[in-house]
Amino acid sequence: QVQLVESGGGLVQAGGSLRLSCAASGRTFSGHAMRWFRQAPGKEREFVASIRWSGGSTDYADSVKGRFTMSRDNAKNTVYLQMNSLKPEDTAVYYCNVVSPFGVAYWGQGTQVTVSS
Repeated sequence: QVQLVESGGGLVQAGGSLRLSCAASGRTFSGHAMRWFRQAPGKEREFVASIRWSGGSTDYADSVKGRFTMSRDNAKNTVYLQMNSLKPEDTAVYYCNVVSPFGVAYWGQGTQVTVSS
């Protein structure tokens, strides 16, 4: 079992920054990727960023490249999403995700990010 707890969301003005955290407990599936997704009202959940526990390689959605940075702290089993130059269209609930080697997807409860114009 894996438990994921997100934090760090809030209300920020356009152009501002926030840092989200996702603390993982239980199994962390070393070698697999941790991901951030987001879901805006009335829209489907979409991929934002990913990072591998080992090696730290990252991947980003085109919409956030150059503005968001995902990182990890292996000792704390925590991943972060540094979000800079935020735009109103970044407003969403942000979720942390990991998929087990057996294909089971685990999700956190989500953290709300609201960007005002």
